[in-house]
Amino acid sequence: MTLRLIATGGTFDKHYNELNGVLGFAESHLPEVIKRSRMTVPVALDVLPLLDSLDMQDADRQRVLASCQAASEKAIVIVHGTDTMPQTAAVLGAAKLDQTIVLTGAMIPYSIANSDALFNLGFACGVAQTLPAGVYVAMNGQVFPWDNVTKNRSEGVFQQL
Repeated sequence: MTLRLIATGGTFDKHYNELNGVLGFAESHLPEVIKRSRMTVPVALDVLPLLDSLDMQDADRQRVLASCQAASEKAIVIVHGTDTMPQTAAVLGAAKLDQTIVLTGAMIPYSIANSDALFNLGFACGVAQTLPAGVYVAMNGQVFPWDNVTKNRSEGVFQQL
């Protein structure tokens, strides 16, 4: 089995600019993360334009859907910003693809100490290989179906609706 990873940006992939103190995008961290994680399953990486999920538009979500539709892999993990992850999951869920698609992200960028990025990605990669076809959100050790998840902004966690 080959696992498809799709990078869309989000906090996971943000870089800290030491000159102006701003978080922004450069190259995706995923090639480094894949190497660091020592995954033994073959991984195919698709890096889409990196965006903050608050900046994602319908066309961006359609690009994510097209990437999933073009993938031959049955297990797909999408690294996505947490703010609009459920909206993208809904677009994918409505498409009823015959793949297991798991969206994950991070509350703290991968490149910053105490980030949840590496754990969330590892967890998502594991469950993507074991769950039945469908669309899921996997964050902080929990898995939610695409149509029963929301981000609780006041607590910084995902939960059922």
